Formats: sequence, structure tokens, C-alpha cells
Amino acid sequence: MPDPLDRVRDAASALGLDIELRERPRANSLAEAAALLGLHPADIVKTLVVKRSDDTFLFALVPGDRSISWPKLREVVGVNKLQLPDPERARAATGYERGTIVPIGADGDWPVFADERIVGTRIAMGAGAHGYSLFVDADALIAAYGATVADISQDAD
Repeated sequence: MPDPLDRVRDAASALGLDIELRERPRANSLAEAAALLGLHPADIVKTLVVKRSDDTFLFALVPGDRSISWPKLREVVGVNKLQLPDPERARAATGYERGTIVPIGADGDWPVFADERIVGTRIAMGAGAHGYSLFVDADALIAAYGATVADISQDAD
């Protein structure tokens, strides 16, 4: 199996995406990763794998200080039911472990839904491997994946 960082680099290159992979100590939470990188949690985007009832998946990109709004996401996707798969199913669907998931280089050509709050920003996100963060222009990422941009998040509880 190829190195996850190589998968990310190769896929980014194929998409024409300019990315920066930055090594950092392994973090136990998004807040800890933000502190290690000198960022606010909102500057780190969580890539969440979401399962539809037909056993297909999608990616939801949500700022780190927010959570998915299930009613908003269901409305945008046009379905009645969505759920987070267990860690093993998420890995099988993407090829990445939870906490490292990124659409770039992921197994499966799953659609991407991006929260509108990331538009116009440079974001940090998972890099496919623990101990690394990926930096990319959000607008370039959205364009590369033809992502649907909408209000899909809510204040984190």
C-alpha cells in the first residue's frame, strides 16, 4: 500500500493543487493540533466522511470550531438520512484513518460538500497520516473537487 503522504502529494499534483505538508507532533485533538500549529481551531477544517443510506459516502468540510448541522446537510444533499460511519468503515471508504482524512488522494470519488465559512481562506486539514497537517487554498480545493458550497455547519456544543 502506498505511503499516505505520497498518495496526497500525487493526487494534489494531478489536480494542480498547491499544497504544503507540515510535520508536527501527533495531536490528540483538533484543539491540540491548532495550538501546535499556532492556529485558531476555526483555521483547521475537519474532513468528515458521511454515509448515505445507499451505502455511498460523501465528504463534509467543516471548520474546526463548528460541527455538522445534520438537518442542513441532509437538505443540501437531498436525502432523509445521513450518518457518520464507524472508524473501520471510514477507513475502508477513504483509505485514511480517522483524524487524518482528506479528500485529496482518498479512495473513492466521493462528492465534497464544503461549509461556506471556509471560502476565501487558506486552511489546514488532515494530511492522510498522523503527525502531519496539509495547508491549501480552500477555493482551489473547492474548485478541484467541484464541491458544493453551502451552510452545512452549526456552532459546536
